[in-house]
Amino acid sequence: MKAELAICSTCINENCFIKKHVHLDQIKEYVDRKHSFLCKKSQQFIIEGAPIQGLYFVYKGKVKTVKTGIHGREQIVRFTKDGDTVGFRGFGTSKRYLIGAYALEDTVLCNFSNDDMLEMLRSIPELTFDLMLFYADELNKSENNIRKIAQMNVRERVVDTLLYIYRKFGQATGVVGIDLSRKEIADFAGTTEEQVIRVISSLKKEGLIGTVGKRIGLKEIEKLQSELREHKYF
Repeated sequence: MKAELAICSTCINENCFIKKHVHLDQIKEYVDRKHSFLCKKSQQFIIEGAPIQGLYFVYKGKVKTVKTGIHGREQIVRFTKDGDTVGFRGFGTSKRYLIGAYALEDTVLCNFSNDDMLEMLRSIPELTFDLMLFYADELNKSENNIRKIAQMNVRERVVDTLLYIYRKFGQATGVVGIDLSRKEIADFAGTTEEQVIRVISSLKKEGLIGTVGKRIGLKEIEKLQSELREHKYF
């Protein structure tokens, strides 16, 4: 993918906070000051513990957000795609990033500085209201994730992760729309790579999923969902 200029006025990401409000006169001066850049696959653009440099918005591409746990192991806490926001954890309350972030593929990002974001939130009520709703939704998701890790067994957590990836990125030509390693699936599901390999092998033998190389495709969505119904997640 070649580097491209991310132009807010012609952006097609209707779920982006900035795109939703780009028609407002108050936001135009901030849009002109934003910084957009290309982040290559596997490149880290947010370092956990580094000073906060504002918020990032995914113009085009895919990103994983990670948190470092004990023994330095990274736990994937979120996947993002076109139009999503990255770096919001700790924004406004902390001076340093509470997470790290990597591009999962060549990704174009937009960055608004701390000062610009804070000025926008003070002066544009519609933007502030949308951000408040976003934080409330993320808090609910975080609470659900804690419950899932506590109550689901390993197979259920892997199935839940595969269904999440399917909902988030869709599926085409028989495989989900994101290329993840078994370790990355394990880091999101809260288990080990070995356990993920065993569960995927079992699901494949049962005809619930298929694989094309390392890519995974979901064949029996309803049957996979039924394994989680007792958790009242669907």
